[in-house]
Amino acid sequence: MLSGLWRTIGGSSLLATMCCLPSVILVLFGISSVSSAAALSDTLYWGGDGWGWFRPTLLAVSAGCLATGLVMHFRRDGICTLDDALRERRRVINTSLAAVFTAVTLYLVVNYVVLTEAGIALGLPWESSRFWQG
Repeated sequence: MLSGLWRTIGGSSLLATMCCLPSVILVLFGISSVSSAAALSDTLYWGGDGWGWFRPTLLAVSAGCLATGLVMHFRRDGICTLDDALRERRRVINTSLAAVFTAVTLYLVVNYVVLTEAGIALGLPWESSRFWQG
């Protein structure tokens, strides 16, 4: 049962990184040039050229997927009604907070550490995006 929750957390975190992950994949497999991939990630991340809706929508859809996954997780565990949820509120709250904290932490690490470093290694101009550099 817990593996389904981990898939939900990982999937929602991965979905939230879709502003930068495609650029790294395109360059990694040689499908796109570095400059085209950098322009794509800049457009999707910063919302240029009318794409300002993309990143907030992506984060909202990721949050919705996480919430849906939590509901499905609790229903599999027999918490199907509001009365059940109130009876098991400590478990519901603790599991939900842990899932949200883990998903957000995973998103931050993947997006701002793993993808940033992979992009820099592939030649994308993301050195200024490193959060540990001033």
